[in-house]
Amino acid sequence: MKLKFSLLIFLMLFVFCGQKNEKDVALQTETPSYKIEKVVQNLSNPWGMAWLPDGSMLITEKDGRLIHFKNGEKTEIANVPKVYNSGQGGLLDIELHPNYKENGWIYMTYASEEGSGNGGHTALMRCKLEGNSLTNIETLYKAAPNTTAGQHFGSRIEFDNDGFVYFSIGERGERDVNPQDITRDGGKIYRLNDDGSIPTDNPFYNEPNTKKAIYTYGNRNPQGMAKHPETGKIWMHEHGPKGGDEINIVKKGANYGWSAVTYGVNYSGTKITDETSKPGIEPPIYYWVPSIAPCGMAFVTGEKYPQWKGKLLVGSLKFAYVELLTLDGEKVINREKIAQDIGRVRNVKMGPDGLIYIAVEGQGIFRLLPE
Repeated sequence: MKLKFSLLIFLMLFVFCGQKNEKDVALQTETPSYKIEKVVQNLSNPWGMAWLPDGSMLITEKDGRLIHFKNGEKTEIANVPKVYNSGQGGLLDIELHPNYKENGWIYMTYASEEGSGNGGHTALMRCKLEGNSLTNIETLYKAAPNTTAGQHFGSRIEFDNDGFVYFSIGERGERDVNPQDITRDGGKIYRLNDDGSIPTDNPFYNEPNTKKAIYTYGNRNPQGMAKHPETGKIWMHEHGPKGGDEINIVKKGANYGWSAVTYGVNYSGTKITDETSKPGIEPPIYYWVPSIAPCGMAFVTGEKYPQWKGKLLVGSLKFAYVELLTLDGEKVINREKIAQDIGRVRNVKMGPDGLIYIAVEGQGIFRLLPE
């Protein structure tokens, strides 16, 4: 009886904790070589950050406000499209066109009520800023159908070296339907020309009845995306369920497996699947068990942090710190914890001044000053 009881406890712990991370790298705490300075005060849920050529900052608040922070003052920008502010949805990421100085285009993702169905779904739009108001607003992509589900809108934006714009949309909680079906939106990375037209070399462009903007599928809820400063490849990370957060590299037509394979389990602790890999499914560069709830992603560039240059920054919503990942090519070989106990990290980016900026829910935006 004692043996059976012990075996039962073991099995329960196994299910609760999820699969062992075969790629696991021990997490270390970095000895601080920096000071943390709060730059923008009193923000609720700062989701996206982008810098204008004059060094001022545009900040998206999930509740639908776009903030212009300049010379220590916050100004709310007018004429922002109406957002579906529900659950994880709202005004999400923001990114400037690589040639912003020439064309003035600003790109944002947000949960939109436009289109069929109740609720909302993720949209990508572009616009221009004139004074303190948005103009020339264009919807470039709107996922469908709308749903009142509150989870998994994505959503990050990144441009590659060829000027294509990538953005992520989560599977909206429909894990058994959306991510593996290329005729449906959700659980995908999308790729467009900068004007919203669909590149004819997208992987499913010539397949009938597909969403032709899809570039990858089998994604769960990607909330981090960054261009590698040397290779130009687009990296992303995405939330797993309970365990199984992943770092992936965006590859044309790739299937990242959700929910046919996963290293995580249901939030109740029950299994989703016994499979962690299958032929034709792209394995992750790295995965976390337990989950850290990753949000925001950036490569360290410039000369302000010479010992960190080339490393990867990933924010942790769950554990209130930023992970600093050392890479050997496309392999994670070391993990360090920085900005410990800073709060729920919603985003992390490199500023034009070469400093690391961290957006934290319920607080504001911080930056790390090297000592």
